[in-house]
Amino acid sequence: MENSNNEIITYLSKDDISLRVEEIGAQLSKSFCNEIPVFIGILNGSFVFLADLIRKVNFECEIDFIKVASYVGEKSNGAVRLDKDINIDIKNRRVIIVEDIIDSGLTMDYLYKHIQTYNPKDISIVTLLSKKDNYNLNYDIDIIGFEITSEFVVGYGLDLDQRFRQLDSLYKIKPKLMT
Repeated sequence: MENSNNEIITYLSKDDISLRVEEIGAQLSKSFCNEIPVFIGILNGSFVFLADLIRKVNFECEIDFIKVASYVGEKSNGAVRLDKDINIDIKNRRVIIVEDIIDSGLTMDYLYKHIQTYNPKDISIVTLLSKKDNYNLNYDIDIIGFEITSEFVVGYGLDLDQRFRQLDSLYKIKPKLMT
């Protein structure tokens, strides 16, 4: 696949993603049976993953979203800004934070601390993608869909300047050589 400025190369197929989402759903179903946890999706990137994931669990749940910003283009700007907070009362509730990708860990660290201020019973973190070599957090990521390299990927909710979210697979972007 190509656009005018970049070549887009398949990184993970929709079938690979679908299979892994099903496995994650089964794992969550074992951990949260007989519970009604609150899924908190991190906008905008996690909405596709979260939508697929909740259809793979076999327990009741509530869903809310939080929106933060730390990226411009392919680079984190080093600061996290809260654009939209959660609306559901999560005090003494089990919370599952759903992220598309943990890259630098900056956003997740901010969110984890922010969610803790609402005094949930516990917090679990599920991410579709992890660049584990890029971050060092003081807590565990409970479920990682795929460990990936430091390449920038788009699709399945992940974007480059709000583009490519609609793609059903994950792609790495390779800049075209200037001729």
